[in-house]
Amino acid sequence: MGVVTQADRHPKQDRSRATRQRLLEAAVACLADLGWAGSTVSVVAERAGVSRGAAQHHFPTREVLFTAAVEYVAEQRSTALKSLTAEDRRSVVAALVDLYTGPLFRAALHLWVAASNEDQLHARVTELEARVGRETHRIAVRLLGADESHPGVRETVQGLLDMARGLGLANLLTDDGARRERVVAQWANLIDEAL
Repeated sequence: MGVVTQADRHPKQDRSRATRQRLLEAAVACLADLGWAGSTVSVVAERAGVSRGAAQHHFPTREVLFTAAVEYVAEQRSTALKSLTAEDRRSVVAALVDLYTGPLFRAALHLWVAASNEDQLHARVTELEARVGRETHRIAVRLLGADESHPGVRETVQGLLDMARGLGLANLLTDDGARRERVVAQWANLIDEAL
């Protein structure tokens, strides 16, 4: 029997990490496409291209899987926020709205709904959403060049984020891209005046 070296273990660890990553991505995609009720461990495993047993090796229960998915969504949304750049305030407003109309927001929304009825998810989703909300606000302030020491500026930025979230919710039911473009243009004008 030979000695297993650290180098021999890396391929197995790499495969394990890759499987875990595929499962998390599949869980988020399932939430975005099927909602909480349709997102079972079996469905996630199938979408990830792994066996149910492999899925349960990484995530023994549905709650563990989707709690990890909550963290993954928060990390992905945080990464998307940090990568935002903009040349002018209109492009900042548009980029922030885009964050709320994509699949990560759709998955997050389904997690919010599930967390309202699932005790194991509730605390984790609430904690992560508070963190993502603070980070989103901080990044919006930076990108907009807003000075929150002036009265009303903090509320203006928060109003923009609330509006973006509302547009994301509306987008769940219908693609209202044309209306959204007009709203983004108007909000950019309001932000320019307010800041």
